[in-house]
Amino acid sequence: MADRRLQVFHAVARHGSFTRAAEHLFMTQPAVTFQIKQLEEHFNTRLLDRGHGKVALTAAGEIVFAYAERILGLSDELEARVAELTDELTGVISIGTSTTIAAYWLPQLLEGFKRRYPRVVPRVVVGNSQLTEDRVVARELDVALIEIVSDQPAIERRSAARDELLVICHPAHPLARAKALKAQDLAGHPFITRDPGNAIRVLADQFLHAGGVGLDEIPVCAELGSLATVKHLAAEGLGYAIASSAAIRRDLREGRLVGVPLDPPLYTPLEVILPRDKFRSRLITTFADFATDALARMATTPLRQH
Repeated sequence: MADRRLQVFHAVARHGSFTRAAEHLFMTQPAVTFQIKQLEEHFNTRLLDRGHGKVALTAAGEIVFAYAERILGLSDELEARVAELTDELTGVISIGTSTTIAAYWLPQLLEGFKRRYPRVVPRVVVGNSQLTEDRVVARELDVALIEIVSDQPAIERRSAARDELLVICHPAHPLARAKALKAQDLAGHPFITRDPGNAIRVLADQFLHAGGVGLDEIPVCAELGSLATVKHLAAEGLGYAIASSAAIRRDLREGRLVGVPLDPPLYTPLEVILPRDKFRSRLITTFADFATDALARMATTPLRQH
């Protein structure tokens, strides 16, 4: 219901970029530029300084941005309050999720939610856990599902479940014969690690440190953001990796990979997080409750294999 020009201006100002704002709003960049031009013509003044690939607010832009935040917030609250007068939940919900949760937990979770609330439109953004947490702090997302325990004061967190982490490798790899692996057992073997900010990388580094193994004792084979690529390299015998048990069930069943528990056992948390001080509609609260219950339930039952 809010003025589209204000929505676009707010996105450009917050992201500091026409390109990023266009991606966030699912618009073309020329369309974003047109909306900003229309708003500047309305106020008869320049609101944004553009130069060297960066966008900065003018003095007038600072005023418009402050009011835009208030207007857009009230508009969202108005829409939610009126929608709550009906029995059926409707609307768009912005959901952030880590890559592992997106691939192996989210499909079944969303299926259940959509069957119960068919008029809700989930808009999902995938990134590593740290990036997703940052987006919640910036209030770019309504709710998120991540694999790290957040200590951000701006975030409300709900611990839903946990998933065991395993060492994965080719069946002929020297580590494959072990019943359990301590940190010292991993030293000297090529390690296929994850990208910075990935929750499993953080947990793996903590496990090695707690076990008295320095990162300089672990030869890194590759540093990857794609779990599918991690599993492929491990299955081809190029090194070992550490992965969520939910992510490798099919690979274990088909014999492409072997999964070996860590000693002591290592678990990744499955957390539902929300902005603490942002207005929370019944839709957001309902999804957060549903996701927390669904993750807890799925963690104790085998996930579907596709």
